[in-house]
Amino acid sequence: MNGNATPAVCKLMDYGKYKFDSIKKEKELRKNQKISEVKEIQLSMRIDEYHVSFKLKNAIKILQDGDKVKVSLRMRGREQAYAKNAVEDVKNFVAQLADYGTVDKEPAIMGRNVSVVITPKKTK
Repeated sequence: MNGNATPAVCKLMDYGKYKFDSIKKEKELRKNQKISEVKEIQLSMRIDEYHVSFKLKNAIKILQDGDKVKVSLRMRGREQAYAKNAVEDVKNFVAQLADYGTVDKEPAIMGRNVSVVITPKKTK
């Protein structure tokens, strides 16, 4: 127990029971942990306002559950010439989620996709 005391003091114990208790504590801690997932919502440049609002509701539900949301917009064919418009569309979508989550990084163009990850705000 205390190596600095004179004479040294120690505690005799059953090692098997000690090992069992430590494993049990680790399992309990792991059970209480919340593992967050990343769920993706896909948009397109020609999406209608109704569909945007539907996907917005789904994103809000996901963020309230405590999971991250990856918003990706795929550009097809001639849409790639208007990549700036695609970034603006994603920024508008993310702005509507500002009350529920924060952006990890600004929307970035990666090949044909514009994507951004949103983490939920802490609720206490």
